[in-house]
Amino acid sequence: MENKGDLRAPVSQVPHNVPIPEDTSGIGGTVTVEINEKKISVPLGTTILDACKKVGISIPTLCHHEDLCIAGVCRICVVEVEGMRTLQASCSFPITSPLKIKTSSPMVRKARRHIIDLLLSEHYGECYSCIRNGNCELQNLAREYGVDTYNFGHIDKPRYDIDNSSYSVVRDMSKCILCKRCVRTCIDLQEVGVLEAIDRGDKTHIGTFLEKPLADVICINCGQCINRCPTAALRANDPSDAIWQAIDDPTKHVVIQTAPSPRAAIGEEFGLPAGTSMTRELNTALRRIGFDKVFDTNFTADLTIIEEGTELILRLYNALVKRKTALPQFTSCSPGWVKFIEHYYPEYLDNLSSAKSPQQMFGALIKTFYAQQAGIDPANIVSVALMPCSAKKFECNRPEMNSSGYKDVDYGLTTREMARMIKEAGINLPEMPKSDFDSPFGEASGAGLIFGATGGVMEAALRSVVEFVTGNKTEDIFERANIIPLRGFEGIKYMEIPIGDKVGEVPALIKHLIPDWNWLKGATLKVAVAHGTANAKKIMEDIKAGGKFSECHFIEFMACPGGCLGGGGQPIPTTPEIRKKRAEAIYAEDESLEIRKSHENPNVIRIYKEFLTEGPCGHLSHKLLHTHYVKRGRYIA
Repeated sequence: MENKGDLRAPVSQVPHNVPIPEDTSGIGGTVTVEINEKKISVPLGTTILDACKKVGISIPTLCHHEDLCIAGVCRICVVEVEGMRTLQASCSFPITSPLKIKTSSPMVRKARRHIIDLLLSEHYGECYSCIRNGNCELQNLAREYGVDTYNFGHIDKPRYDIDNSSYSVVRDMSKCILCKRCVRTCIDLQEVGVLEAIDRGDKTHIGTFLEKPLADVICINCGQCINRCPTAALRANDPSDAIWQAIDDPTKHVVIQTAPSPRAAIGEEFGLPAGTSMTRELNTALRRIGFDKVFDTNFTADLTIIEEGTELILRLYNALVKRKTALPQFTSCSPGWVKFIEHYYPEYLDNLSSAKSPQQMFGALIKTFYAQQAGIDPANIVSVALMPCSAKKFECNRPEMNSSGYKDVDYGLTTREMARMIKEAGINLPEMPKSDFDSPFGEASGAGLIFGATGGVMEAALRSVVEFVTGNKTEDIFERANIIPLRGFEGIKYMEIPIGDKVGEVPALIKHLIPDWNWLKGATLKVAVAHGTANAKKIMEDIKAGGKFSECHFIEFMACPGGCLGGGGQPIPTTPEIRKKRAEAIYAEDESLEIRKSHENPNVIRIYKEFLTEGPCGHLSHKLLHTHYVKRGRYIA
């Protein structure tokens, strides 16, 4: 199924016995319909649900989601259509001729109540202690429709064992309402296909291949299923109790790094509009909670650009001069994407940059460079990462992520989990005074900041790599319009950057690796960007077939729709509009910063002078900041 733009699949289901007229009564492809005695004109094929939204009529939904293809399975959105014997699901009913519709007739209200009653009869509810209490769509509908008794009974014991085998995602199928959002997310939106509806009738349930635990199937831990689950059937594996224990232990030095995407979204958990940045208020809140130091992940995002950019330059040099290397180079900062390629395209792992993600680079530096500077035994440091991503929990538990001699990052926290910790401490985040990050990892560039949005890693890399090669300021080369193609939410983006005949001097930072730039004269750098693994799959299949993208030099992949700002640990709900607002917050903050290029970050320059003295891709940086990958394949024994 094609996913374009905001990754929504097209309407694919048409109710039976609905005639598609040869000549509609509309003008220019429109149809006039009457909704609750109010006439409006809508484009031919508009669903009843979307038509109602246009006139401000709210219709309840459970299986429907803006990111997903239409299913029409929950029936909570039923409406009355004149001339039809039964109620119709408004989410999957395309308007193809003039209709008279009632959205709140006695029959409709009674049907919706009965549907809620039936769902509750099969739902193991423990609302007071449920992680989605107050943000559960089923709970909200029961309240909205005045369902305050279990008219069809209610189970009081779990029907299924909880699957907490995964570091990232916990499945509690006793709370599942069979809306199949998770199935459509996994199959259609991400094209991974771990979850499916199994059996029929009253035995139907959502399961995995051979009913294996999530840890034993090809789940990429992206958590997109969590973001679209209307109840708590899916949730992230929360380490906050262990973090509280570390904070309360006087022998432990607990530090936290925060990524830009959570800072652009966490305000939503406190009632603020999407896109309200809480960066400096969050710094204060984290110190009041008890973290000893609060650092900015953007610092190692800058470091990632230097390491990954240098690796790209070395690959290009080898390809053009020595004729032996793996191109295009793929980004490696999205752990969901990394696991996706390990499972689905292991033959292309050599194309994956060996540079760790900013989270893991930070972890390695905390327990080496920072421990030395602060005079702290790294065994007593507890390193926490605030991330927008449930896959980061798996990443920090990968056995190869211990280059410091210890587990580099001890715990990964999602935005939602961090918000709960802040509330547990009695803190209202929006009321916090602003404060800065702690040194020595408190100063970062706007390039590191925009990592959170799809296309951000590529734009950040180009800000430095193109300046390295040409010797000219990026602003003099790229007008804003020339960078814009890398931004936005189109599923796949492509761009060509002519280097020209004039090249500059090789910067001192990488002079030991590259003698000159003459070999790049007249070259054209070809780059691409993809977000969501369904779009990643399209590019990979094109590369396998020797298509357009096989000629690229550098490709950015992000597992989640919208990039990190749409990650599986972000506030619920997530919609195309919400992701857009979060991106605007990130780019606005980037514009406000004095330093906007990774190679101009003075603390990055300092760490190469004082600690990583062999420079980018040197022996020590390769030990601490680079990694290797695992050929997992599609089948697990």
